[in-house]
Amino acid sequence: MAKEKGRKLIAQNKKARHDYHILDTYECGLVLMGTEVKSLRQGRASLVDGFVQLDGHEAWLHNVHVPEYSQGTWTNHSARRKRKLLLHREEIDKLESKSQETGHTIVPLSLYFKDGRAKVEIALAKGKKEYDKRQTLREKQDRREADRAMSAVRRRQRG
Repeated sequence: MAKEKGRKLIAQNKKARHDYHILDTYECGLVLMGTEVKSLRQGRASLVDGFVQLDGHEAWLHNVHVPEYSQGTWTNHSARRKRKLLLHREEIDKLESKSQETGHTIVPLSLYFKDGRAKVEIALAKGKKEYDKRQTLREKQDRREADRAMSAVRRRQRG
């Protein structure tokens, strides 16, 4: 079988970018069971309630939903089990010291295959206030309106 190349997105946590200010991102591997990998290859996973917890110089991914593999037998995995993240010691130490600060948390942003290996992008994040969320939404809406106006002007110039 030919080795996979490139990046294939499985799941993305769009809500995390809305709810948090992203301060720093890290790419890390996952310790998975065989049926989890097969289920991920089918493109089924959810990062919505996921978070990362650090304990004993190890990083653990909690509440990420990887549904059971349909052709799995008694060896099937639990859908919401905690999974170990593969990071360098320096990265874990840096995350541990930064996450001790008030308001900081570590959230998963995306889950993907990179050259055939399952990876998760995690971020050190700080929670947004309600007015920050409204401001971000307003900026996004303004950008969209400006793009529409520009495309309308371009259409009039052509026609």
